[in-house]
Amino acid sequence: TPATVTAQQEAEGPSVTFGAFVDAYYAYDFGRPPDGDRVYTTQPARSEEFNVNLAFIEARLMGDRVRGRMALQAGTSVQSNYAAEPTRGTVSGSEVAQFIQEAVAGVRIREGLWVDGGIYFSHIGQEGWISRDNPTYTRSFTADFTPYYQAGVKLSWQATPKVSAQLNVVNGWQNISENNRSKAVGVRVEWQATPGLLLGYDNFIGNEQPDSLPSATRVFNEVFARFTPRDGTDLWATANLGVEDGDTWYSLTLIGRQRLSKAVAISARLERYADPQQVIVVTGSASGFEAWGASVGVDVGIAGRALWRTELRGMSTSEPLLPDDGAPLRTEGGFVVSSLSITL
Repeated sequence: TPATVTAQQEAEGPSVTFGAFVDAYYAYDFGRPPDGDRVYTTQPARSEEFNVNLAFIEARLMGDRVRGRMALQAGTSVQSNYAAEPTRGTVSGSEVAQFIQEAVAGVRIREGLWVDGGIYFSHIGQEGWISRDNPTYTRSFTADFTPYYQAGVKLSWQATPKVSAQLNVVNGWQNISENNRSKAVGVRVEWQATPGLLLGYDNFIGNEQPDSLPSATRVFNEVFARFTPRDGTDLWATANLGVEDGDTWYSLTLIGRQRLSKAVAISARLERYADPQQVIVVTGSASGFEAWGASVGVDVGIAGRALWRTELRGMSTSEPLLPDDGAPLRTEGGFVVSSLSITL
């Protein structure tokens, strides 16, 4: 019975497991950026070189009353994603913070109710930080321009077998070090409406201006759905809308993935991102960042531990924002990337 299992777990004590992950890649950007840095993305961040997108080692603690995870990381996605980490004072910023993927500890208050605190993955979105867990290798604009991580405390509640909820109080919009004295809040709710349909909502409310500037509350709302009509098929849809000081931005993402065999799958994505007032994506152009994107990919699993992923992605912008091999910027661009990852 469940009571017997719980008693046995308490008698045995929490368990600790260790793991590691390496994601190596080669990407070729058709615009051939002169310094090799690819624009408007964190993954893959470099062009025309073999490199490591993400590598990490982890330790997990799992028990009936306590849980936690500590993971240290490195890679080009880490450098790119943590570049905007605020520096306020002398012991903040990305120099150390970028190497901490998660450092979080949790305690069960009652059955189905946990409180966790530290540095942990963001409550926003469907796509996550680790490539193996996503239907496509590269991340959408929606994922890249919302937080991957946050620092704070969260209350997680499994209300029913089909409904879960989460309340977060965090430093801010993807920052470990604070850029002001304010705190932000965010919720996430998921409903397993049917065995093949998951519906969800998440938000973020907080002031993201430094103390030297007038406060401006950022209000972000996102809805998402995951549909699995039959075995081997995944359909993801995400839509969000943000408002800050009267300026708005939005994005839409549709992703499909079909498993062709036990080892092979294909994926496709269509997306739209619009931030005309440059709240999130600063371009310096007249109309900000307004872009369409599409991608196709092939995944091949190897021996249950390795994953070879290849993806072709194209995008277009309303103004010339993309590199063109040393020529003036252009409105269309694309790249191809091939990645080999292994989970230990």
